Amino acid sequence: MQKYIQVRNVKIGEGIPKICVPLVAKNKQAFLDMAKELENIKLDLVELRIDHFEEVENLDKVKELAKDLRQVLNETPILFTFRSLKEGGEKEVSVEYYKKLNIEMAKTGYVDLIDVELFTGDEIVKEIVLEAHNVNVKVVMSNHDFDKTPEKDEIVKRLCKMQELNADLPKIAVMPKSTTDVLTLLCATDHMVTKYAKTPIITMSMAGLGVISRLAGETFGSALTFGAAKVSSAPGQVEVNKLSEILEVLHNSR
Repeated sequence: MQKYIQVRNVKIGEGIPKICVPLVAKNKQAFLDMAKELENIKLDLVELRIDHFEEVENLDKVKELAKDLRQVLNETPILFTFRSLKEGGEKEVSVEYYKKLNIEMAKTGYVDLIDVELFTGDEIVKEIVLEAHNVNVKVVMSNHDFDKTPEKDEIVKRLCKMQELNADLPKIAVMPKSTTDVLTLLCATDHMVTKYAKTPIITMSMAGLGVISRLAGETFGSALTFGAAKVSSAPGQVEVNKLSEILEVLHNSR
């Protein structure tokens, strides 16, 4: 297994799980204002949730936003994410535009990672991954199930499929209906890491019931967690400063 994935000065997969804070806003100024407020917050990465941007279908405007965001965030790594409606995002675009958006943004040099949804279609996913890797941009390959928690073997199967498609960081988020579902996600994480993982992975059980999974990544094998600064991008995200404190307590107790 590759011990960690390096993005700028951040080693994802080494030590304490890294904290990614999503930026969720409608317009450029709101995104930039949110980014400026992160200056004194302990975080490792920032996620640009571009599906919330009201001008997301204007590629020039998206590039302009990313350029300005890079200037605000300096050396903080940026994860560029268009989350589709079917996986809990704000809106839907054509598959053709989704592909173009991710490839073109990878080429700008303003973002360090892009999120590619596993179920976009194998050939399109392969093309996006290849283009991203050609310009040294890492790929978080993701799947989000807001309805249920699949069986352990199915979770592992999806993560393995992401590896086969050359993901740098396979990621899965699932919705628990019971504490047993949370345990299923944690067991699947441990099984994937100990048996199959070739790179660090990212897993989480969502909503209040699944919060423990966002905190216990170092124990079970998830390398990154998402924390909310002001606006959360998914149910169950913990406020980022509290999240940092808890992760340090768990790390120091190992």
